[in-house]
Amino acid sequence: MATTSSDGDVPQGHQQSPLAGQRTAEQALARRSYFPLGYKEGFYQWWTSISPAMAEHRVLSLIPNLQRPPTHTQTGSAPASAAASTMDITTNPSHEAQPVTSIDDPYGPRRWFSNLVQLSGRDRALNEFSVERVGEEVENNLVMLHGYGAGLGFFYKNFEPLSRAEGWKLYALDMLGMGRSSRPPFKIHAKTRQEQIIEAENWFIDALEEWRVKRRIERFTLLGHSMGGYMAVAYALKYPGRLNKLILASPVGIPEDPYAVNADMPDPDSSTIQNEFTQDQDATVGDSPAPNGARSSATATPRRPLPKWVTYLWDANVSPFSFVRWAGPLGPRLVSGWTSRRFSQLPPEEAKTLHDYSYSLFRQRGSGEYALAYILAPGAFARNPLIRRIQGVGRQYIGLHSGPTVDPEGQSRPRENGVPVVLMYGEHDWMDIAGGYAAEAKINEQKERLLAGKSEEERSQDHGDAKVVIIQKAGHHLYLDGADQFNSVVLKEMEDVRRRERERLARL
Repeated sequence: MATTSSDGDVPQGHQQSPLAGQRTAEQALARRSYFPLGYKEGFYQWWTSISPAMAEHRVLSLIPNLQRPPTHTQTGSAPASAAASTMDITTNPSHEAQPVTSIDDPYGPRRWFSNLVQLSGRDRALNEFSVERVGEEVENNLVMLHGYGAGLGFFYKNFEPLSRAEGWKLYALDMLGMGRSSRPPFKIHAKTRQEQIIEAENWFIDALEEWRVKRRIERFTLLGHSMGGYMAVAYALKYPGRLNKLILASPVGIPEDPYAVNADMPDPDSSTIQNEFTQDQDATVGDSPAPNGARSSATATPRRPLPKWVTYLWDANVSPFSFVRWAGPLGPRLVSGWTSRRFSQLPPEEAKTLHDYSYSLFRQRGSGEYALAYILAPGAFARNPLIRRIQGVGRQYIGLHSGPTVDPEGQSRPRENGVPVVLMYGEHDWMDIAGGYAAEAKINEQKERLLAGKSEEERSQDHGDAKVVIIQKAGHHLYLDGADQFNSVVLKEMEDVRRRERERLARL
């Protein structure tokens, strides 16, 4: 579980951290206060400013059966600290982390890795955390992508349970320009609106494809949360034949909104994205009925007015994390407005660890975060909605594609024979589940249309289907709020992949 240290960044041992102590003593008041972290404590965190590597290390130390997680220290984009960290999390002078084998492991032994995978071009590299089972051949690979502005550490409750699956290797990646991956300047050169969207999507998914090539992975299962889910669909469209299953956890950008698709810079009257910053975790893991727990309409999703100044800043491509960087000593206090609500159900020290991790990432140099305004309109509606394209997942022509667009029909070229798609939502998700059901219907309708008149053998070889799964007592971060059910569902899907892949290889 959590490791202890002599690091001078944050008080250790029996002394309780400022934020954790405040959460314990004033929990009710913290829920009412928008920024519960005090000025003194916020200044202390800003002054000590632990590195992103250290913050990630402490989060991964929460993983069961992993005594000391490997953590490379090659985060080149972190801002300078006012006080240097005294903890040495790697003794390798090259800043690379040696693999760690969990020996006293009831589900192991397992080997854990932390790497910075260099890509082509200047300042392009992906932060990677992975785990494999010792003594077993790797038959399948699961790749996990986080949401907007987040990092791979948020999957800390999923790594251990999911890596129990035999024959699997798990990878979690920080997307390019986010987390602890490198942060090259984000620049769009295209002129037209549609070309700008494609260029922004390619910026992320081309890095993922280059990572796949470097890791020599032929096919894999891709799991993406929120923005990671959006990019997972884009990857499936541009790089056909590489996925054996697509798992979308509360993906952003599926529903269509007239403002987002018709205006150059839309200004919708309302949105649900504010729930991400204002919704308390107590409201997502409780027993109260949720409108998203059934086949709801779009109007069933709670909506709140989107202030004009938010729309103005969005259109000007001022990211939320810019305020954290500009705030200086007030930055930790601003972040506590989100973390105190998002992690309100976690033990105080665990919540404090995630707060530190969040702040360490949010305050880094801006990069991939600036893609948001090109991909989403104000209010988290996609400028090119996935509902217009998702029927092409698993139905693309095999070969090179310039972008994540749907191939036209009628050409006599080899096509994919379908990819299973699983759409997962939290019972109290602010993301509109109606979009998930619409995507499910569109994918399944496309399958029936393409297989009409086909033989039983041809139909049996098609893998294109979709389903929606609801994670109980969970919100948008369902992998964290409802970790047990989430992990159980994903493990079943992994077993299904293993069966399908063995059948596919037997036919070759």
